[in-house]
Amino acid sequence: MVQKDFKVKFWGVRGSYPVCSKDFLKYGGNTSCVEVTAGCQHIILDCGSGIIPLGDKLYKDFLSSGENISDRTPISVTVLLSHVHQDHIQGLNFFKPANIATTKLSLFGYSGIDSCLDDTLSELIYGKSFPINIYDNTADFLIRDINESEIIKFDKNSKMPYVERISNSSDFNSKNNEVVISFLKSNSHPNYGVMCFKISYNGKNIVYATDTECYQGGAKRLELFAKDVDLLIHDSQYTTEDYLSPVIPKQGFGHSTFDMAYETAVNANAKKLAFFHFDPSYNDDKLTFIENSFKSKNKNYFLAKEGMEICI
Repeated sequence: MVQKDFKVKFWGVRGSYPVCSKDFLKYGGNTSCVEVTAGCQHIILDCGSGIIPLGDKLYKDFLSSGENISDRTPISVTVLLSHVHQDHIQGLNFFKPANIATTKLSLFGYSGIDSCLDDTLSELIYGKSFPINIYDNTADFLIRDINESEIIKFDKNSKMPYVERISNSSDFNSKNNEVVISFLKSNSHPNYGVMCFKISYNGKNIVYATDTECYQGGAKRLELFAKDVDLLIHDSQYTTEDYLSPVIPKQGFGHSTFDMAYETAVNANAKKLAFFHFDPSYNDDKLTFIENSFKSKNKNYFLAKEGMEICI
């Protein structure tokens, strides 16, 4: 029997850096990490500090699946890395499944034009800044750069992804319970841009668009990429007032406002919108006020919270 569940769970919804205080409990303080379950495939979007508690859960499930390592169900996950800024990679070092020999960990992402992804990660969060190097992890660890001309597929009989070069528009369609992941590169985020992801499964789609700046009038390429999507997870780091602040303006920082995210979702005809990647200075009271202001416009547009689960 084919498992057809398509679910999203938020493990980290903050931008810039983690926060820990009683005033940040409702929405959470961990940085970007979203877990997607599509059939039997397990996909993780970004490796902010939220991947640490996710890894702890996977580790506990692994231990409870058998008495010894040979009897336990291996962990098989695919990680999609939008870019290599610190708040999207800082949890990878502490992802426990990466240190289990039976784990199969595939990491795809974009690091820019200067170096390949594994070299970039080695320089930024391993080596000089960490006690071990990236390939000292005992898992079966694949790291691969990805671009807009490629898609990732999982067929119904395998948990391991494979990459195909796009040859025609039908390649984007999910057929026979395949999971298909496609990409859109946004150049709005300094210094090398960011990858947006679309995950398609069983006739449904989600789009993850963090760290993108839309400007007035919306982001036309992103709107087309997210056309009629079932769930759009969109960067919403700032209020419009903070974005346009005459004291410390945020224009050009590569992040959207809540209003920009809303406009993009409306123009794309997104069925649901999860505002995401909140400024770390925005406490629960401020975010609740913002959320209530958008609920009156569309009850299916909401602020992501740590622990929130959505069935697509």
